Amino acid sequence: MDMPGTADTQDHVDRLRAQWASELPELDTEPMAILGRAYRLSNLVRPGIEATFAGFGLDRGEFDVISTLRRSGPPYRLTPTELYRSLMISSGGLTHRLGRLEKAGLIERLPSPSDGRSMIVGLTTAGRERAEAAFRADMANEAAVIAAMPPERRAALADLLRELNLIVQEKLAGEAGSAPAPRDPSDPQGTL
Repeated sequence: MDMPGTADTQDHVDRLRAQWASELPELDTEPMAILGRAYRLSNLVRPGIEATFAGFGLDRGEFDVISTLRRSGPPYRLTPTELYRSLMISSGGLTHRLGRLEKAGLIERLPSPSDGRSMIVGLTTAGRERAEAAFRADMANEAAVIAAMPPERRAALADLLRELNLIVQEKLAGEAGSAPAPRDPSDPQGTL
């Protein structure tokens, strides 16, 4: 396996691949070069993202709920089903998050105008303000993380990651024997 660059420019994944090449030289570890790096990047930035949200009194799951409501647009209301599908979590997991957010005054549960048996989850003014402030802080922190990469390289990387994301979504949907996962209506590009 050819390793790009010198020892100074090789990252953790390059070193892992070199170790595996020594131990299992017949095995192609190219997937690790892409997916391993994506996984590692996610793990490296997660603590900073979580600390940002904690500064606003939120955990990642709570932020996901209020940001989903906020980016859905006025009146910032969704059904619980729309929420848990968008968040890709179980309805039980959503129920716990909603309880904490309601207690904090960030969301409210309202009777559905179309079905008296169901509820709508709405973002309160405080919830909207908290979602916006936390998102702005998160984007500033994430921008600082990627700032060293030139803008044209960031754009190229974003395009490649979008392509890979669509390929993986389609592959997994095909394996499940279903249509591709529906895109979040508030995210027309399907990127979040």
